[in-house]
Amino acid sequence: MIRAHSRSPFPRRSFHYYNQILQSRTLSPDNYTFSFMVRSCTQISESPEIGFPIHGAIIKYGFESDPHVQSGLINMYSELGLLGSCLSIYSSSSLFEPDLVSQTAMVSACAKSGEVDIARRLFDKMLVRDPIAWTAMISGYAQSGRSRDALRLFRLMLSEHVKVNEGTLVSVLSACSHLGALDQGRWVHIYMERNNVRMTVTLGTALVDMYSKCGNMSKAVEVFSKMREKNVYTWSSLMNGLAMNGSGIECLEMFDLMKKKGVQPNDVTFVSVLRGCSVAGLVEEGVKHFESMSNFYGLEPRQEHYGCVVDLYGRAGCLEDALNFIQNMPVKPHAAAWGALLNACNIHGNLELSELASRKLVELEWKNDGAYVNLSNIYAESSEWVKVSNVRKLMKNAGVKKIPGCSVVEVNGEDHEFLAGHKTHPRYGEIEVMLGEISRRLRLSGYVPNTSPVSFDMEGEEEEDFMGRHREA
Repeated sequence: MIRAHSRSPFPRRSFHYYNQILQSRTLSPDNYTFSFMVRSCTQISESPEIGFPIHGAIIKYGFESDPHVQSGLINMYSELGLLGSCLSIYSSSSLFEPDLVSQTAMVSACAKSGEVDIARRLFDKMLVRDPIAWTAMISGYAQSGRSRDALRLFRLMLSEHVKVNEGTLVSVLSACSHLGALDQGRWVHIYMERNNVRMTVTLGTALVDMYSKCGNMSKAVEVFSKMREKNVYTWSSLMNGLAMNGSGIECLEMFDLMKKKGVQPNDVTFVSVLRGCSVAGLVEEGVKHFESMSNFYGLEPRQEHYGCVVDLYGRAGCLEDALNFIQNMPVKPHAAAWGALLNACNIHGNLELSELASRKLVELEWKNDGAYVNLSNIYAESSEWVKVSNVRKLMKNAGVKKIPGCSVVEVNGEDHEFLAGHKTHPRYGEIEVMLGEISRRLRLSGYVPNTSPVSFDMEGEEEEDFMGRHREA
């Protein structure tokens, strides 16, 4: 009964039967009891402290060395975000030789907590790795923004003929989306078709998201149309892709179709809707959709929604409206809102508001190198080199260093990474020659470089060369 309820939507009912065991004169909890009780505690997210007395009982009854109980405890503390407790259990004196279950649980806990380097060290020490361990490691890389590592590990997984599951493919598609690696994402799609992998809602949504973020909207629409089952996230992914790729009107048409199909929009949907309105320049309609979130759908706007409305006003050139909206927000203005205003000011050339937005960003994100660089560039455009110098001093005093811009280009399924100012690419010499040739032809065609964003006090040709070779978006 405890096991049944631990796997049901009502895990709290497990405690009724657990208490009956404790009150019995003839029964005593065993390792199976505690394995399923820990599982129940893990599922009761609204009361995370409920698992602590169960852990105490496990020690009291002497089952702390049972591998299944231990792996359950590791999973429970991982869900609570208590990685230190996970590591303590894993490295306890009774676990000199942890089994596969405990090893996999620990790799998953570290990966989920963002400690992917610790997870990888544990993963590499495993003599046997099951698909769950591989998937946990790949997922950890993808969620930590280390998408290239995720794809490398996936290739290694395939080379070792490990069975790929749905979770693996979703994480790999997420990594492809992050990198814009269309060829590799397409390969995953072909792999699914050749191996008769069932197109679940989760996989289909991941494919739609991948094709959208890689710019292939026709393929995203094709996958979407062929899906037998779709949920609100599937619809939202397609709408977000349409907005992201400049098809704002089509995004709003898809929103109308979604509502006709009886699918209830959520907060993710409205991010896509507001982006669609922003791209299409539909300010009034966007504001109405924003207001409908709380008035009609009972959804509380999040920071991202406020940022979208600022972007909506800003793209349309309504900078004062954008500023008023920020100043009258019911929550404290956040970095995303000021960042949206800054971007709009840069587009429309409003230096006064750009300076205000940049200063607010520096105040909110004093460790964010981009905020300082934006402010420095604004002063550089006005040739205010003393203020540029002051910004650099602020950065130095705050211990902030400029992280070089990075671009990744996929060619024939292979990723090529370029860092601003670095010459580490193996074909850099050829690239340098080609850049020179492109620059020469542009000048012959009458092109004059825009050197205004340069944040250094340089002379003419020096500025042009810097902008031609080291421009960061």
